[in-house]
Amino acid sequence: MSEPRIGILVVAYNAAGTLAGVLDRIPEDFRPRITTVLIGDDASSDSTHLVAMGYQQIAPDLPIVAVRHEENRGYGGNQKWGYRWAIEHDLDVVVLLHGDGQYAPEMLPEMVAPILAGEAEAVFGSRMLDEGAARRGGMPLYKYVGNRILTTVQNAAAGTALSEWHSGYRAYSVRALADVPFESNSDDFDFDTEIILQMVEAGNRIVEIPIPTYYGDEICHVNGLAYARDVTVDSLRYRAHRMGFGTGEMAFASTSYEHKEDAESSHVRLLEWARSLPRGRVLDLGCGDGRLAAVLRDAGHEVTGVDLQPWGEVKERVDRFVQADLDQGLPASLEGPFDVVLAADVLEHVRRPEALLDELHSLVPASGHLLVSVPNFGHWYPRLRVLLGRFDYDRRGILDRDHVRFFTRRSLERLLTRADFRVERRGTTGLPLEALERGSADSGPGRGTGAGGLVAALDRALRALRPQLFAYQFLYDLRPAPGRQRVD
Repeated sequence: MSEPRIGILVVAYNAAGTLAGVLDRIPEDFRPRITTVLIGDDASSDSTHLVAMGYQQIAPDLPIVAVRHEENRGYGGNQKWGYRWAIEHDLDVVVLLHGDGQYAPEMLPEMVAPILAGEAEAVFGSRMLDEGAARRGGMPLYKYVGNRILTTVQNAAAGTALSEWHSGYRAYSVRALADVPFESNSDDFDFDTEIILQMVEAGNRIVEIPIPTYYGDEICHVNGLAYARDVTVDSLRYRAHRMGFGTGEMAFASTSYEHKEDAESSHVRLLEWARSLPRGRVLDLGCGDGRLAAVLRDAGHEVTGVDLQPWGEVKERVDRFVQADLDQGLPASLEGPFDVVLAADVLEHVRRPEALLDELHSLVPASGHLLVSVPNFGHWYPRLRVLLGRFDYDRRGILDRDHVRFFTRRSLERLLTRADFRVERRGTTGLPLEALERGSADSGPGRGTGAGGLVAALDRALRALRPQLFAYQFLYDLRPAPGRQRVD
């Protein structure tokens, strides 16, 4: 088996006075294991690059590749260049080392060990793991306090339990780097936060090891307040994307459409309605991976599922699966009648819902039920977005990017009436508070106790008072209108 190819990426900016000392401290017994020491001089105004070139001549045991960028790429941009180089040159592990001497090169063997042992895809050196070590090493009190506060906020947002988010001593599996979109990250100092979020999102294992803290006379190029703002915004934006709000690119590994398991969700409410009906034949339109269908089968129903493609284990969860694009109408192979037709979050995904409803009369007898859930565009959230001139699509929810039709209660009920369906019963759902748990360390219902329970109670009261404004989704149990004949 070939030896792992280890690269050391030294990011340097105006580090002429410290760079040689950093390279001197790379352990002698570790040097033969290093494939490349890649030094990226980020358009320094001093002689950093000359120092790197000179060291290359006097230390033949270090395979140095020294590159001077003609324009300053920024701290994050310099890392992007280095990680891209590592990927293109087939390295296995790359360690980020700072040219100013703030992080101990003596720790390089410990930094790569968990990755080489197959125990992690990323290793972070932490100054906070050993209690009191950061302050003893000279970390100023204001930086220590700020580090702890920001780390607490970021852990809460990302669902992690890291001791520190702000150390620049990192080792990565190059294969893991190649699988995350780090090229889209900031060129500034918040790159380090964004790549942690990407590692978390990709499900990569992160190991922390204690490292010594050193604060010398190096010049700090970080604007502390701007940095705190940027990393906080990045972390909260990631949490919002995991919840389904915003453009969603930071949650690149998360499923955009998830089964709703909260007791107040549309899926659970519609299942309760369906299970309250006599056992019979059920048609589940837009059945997804078949989780709803599986519950109905367990209750004794015979279930046919229809969707654009067979997601997940759907074929094992339904009695019959039919692959079809509902935007093109109902598939001709469906054999009715059905006692219950389930259209959970379907009508907003088709361009001509009135045509789909009209076709359903051929499958729903006078004694049958059509169970529908539709998001409410009249909810305060999209209204506020429009009012502020910030309308755009989200990854999930009312403004889901896949929605092609929007409904208020009035427009929806007008559509149902024109389609010759009468309302047997109606309901609403509230804010999807379970979304608050996505990405958290303690996932679980958000409605039970404490603040979540108070928000849920207020939400229910407001829905009862003004459903047109506060209902997140509308639910309907529909029957064919009297006199409408089923076409066989």
